[in-house]
Amino acid sequence: MKQLRPLIIGLFILLAGCSTLSHFSWSSLSPFNWFGGDTTVGDAGVGKIGAATPLNQDALASELGGGYHLRGGMETHHGSIVAFYQALKDNQVMMVFYGPTGGTVRRVDITDKSVASQWGVKIGTGFSDLYSKAYGACQRGSGDDRDAVICAAPQSAHVSYVFSGIWHGPEELLPADDALKSWQVSKIIWHADAIQ
Repeated sequence: MKQLRPLIIGLFILLAGCSTLSHFSWSSLSPFNWFGGDTTVGDAGVGKIGAATPLNQDALASELGGGYHLRGGMETHHGSIVAFYQALKDNQVMMVFYGPTGGTVRRVDITDKSVASQWGVKIGTGFSDLYSKAYGACQRGSGDDRDAVICAAPQSAHVSYVFSGIWHGPEELLPADDALKSWQVSKIIWHADAIQ
């Protein structure tokens, strides 16, 4: 009976805890989840989410798995209205999925440090780790990324990297290659359509 008592107490604690752990995922105890997320960005999309994924909360939540809270909205982009869903973790926006209303995912912006490209590029990777010069691969950003430089991934026409850093030159010009050496990836973008 003395050996059974700790087991019974532990069972009551566990059951009591279940009511307060509504956001707890039992799958997080799986050994496959012990070493971080395995979501990667590649030609086909972000993890299981690609050009065929419907842009709706149920489909995105199903493919993302646990760990993210989704909220949707609409915005104007290049004169057109697009729908979006933000994936939040700890009240921080980690990914944003864009596309036409009632359509499929056409673009994903990733700022989640746990998500990397299939080529090992992640938030914080340095410009000089990927490029020797900006010419031919990069352009000045626009909109929310107007202070950044956007570069096509060397391995894919569907992935680009947004680099941020310090630049005191004219806004319309690309920073010099020497200045870009200290810039780092602040966002990874997946495009359903190949980048021109």
